[in-house]
Amino acid sequence: MGPANKSQTSPDTFLLMGIPGLEHLHIWIGIPFCSMYMVAVVGNVSILAVVRAERSLHEPMFLFLCMLSVTDLVLSTSTLPRMLCLFWLGARDIAFDACLAQMFFIHSFTAMESGFFLAMAFDRYVAICHPLHHTTILTHARIAKMGASVVLRGVAFFSPHPILLRQLPYCRTRVITHTYCEFMAVVKLACVDTGATKRYSLSVASVIGSCDGFFIAVSYALILRAVFRLPPQEASFKALGTCGSHVCVILVFYSTAVFTFLTHRFGHNVAPQIHIFIANMYLLVPPFLNPIVYGIRTKKIRDHVLSSLKVKVT
Repeated sequence: MGPANKSQTSPDTFLLMGIPGLEHLHIWIGIPFCSMYMVAVVGNVSILAVVRAERSLHEPMFLFLCMLSVTDLVLSTSTLPRMLCLFWLGARDIAFDACLAQMFFIHSFTAMESGFFLAMAFDRYVAICHPLHHTTILTHARIAKMGASVVLRGVAFFSPHPILLRQLPYCRTRVITHTYCEFMAVVKLACVDTGATKRYSLSVASVIGSCDGFFIAVSYALILRAVFRLPPQEASFKALGTCGSHVCVILVFYSTAVFTFLTHRFGHNVAPQIHIFIANMYLLVPPFLNPIVYGIRTKKIRDHVLSSLKVKVT
């Protein structure tokens, strides 16, 4: 009885199905996914290298941007390489412990991404609405505390996920109908009532997402009010363009996250391939867009990269 119960509670491996109904297109789907991953890695590593090398960029905005870049690198690297192995090599097996580890990284770092978006929105609010007090409000010590609190929040709220799933018995199929180990996709495989576990996960995700989203919206609303009061019209358009691109990235992140959340809660009639495809976009698009919007569109980073390239060419 002992060994049987142990194997039932902790299966050796799970099988990832990928995108159901689109298995014949996995090879082609992997090409844009790989391209986005490469852009995300090169872009985020470049931001980290530029900010580290240039002391003039050791400002609140760029320090928060570095935190976001690290989060994007971990989030994309925890999913994309394994996903491409599934798409291109047909490697469906994933060890139980590796599945739980991937799940922890995905959910905790997604919460961190949301927290760093909030921190960057607060930084923009202080810089535009209270420019004279920007450096006194956002000191390096306070920035470090904000970053640490975002990381601790993500770890604290999502550490129970793998612990809870490890305690469940799995006597049904080992096939996960997803491209990665998502919490809800794995918990469905348990052969006991998991209502409380699901409610905990959905509650944590909804509280973190709604609170961060609310304060981000308030920050940008106050920024817009301040921008429209700026006397030179050119300065208003410049600030508006910068904030507009930031808001677009944030909207992509939260809209796909909300769709995924609502699909788990209410969307039982949503086609699985649509749900899984959107869930992939939710993890791939922000790490791909963040270096472009926050990096290339930021003049100081762009100028430093171009000057470095000129030096290397000459």
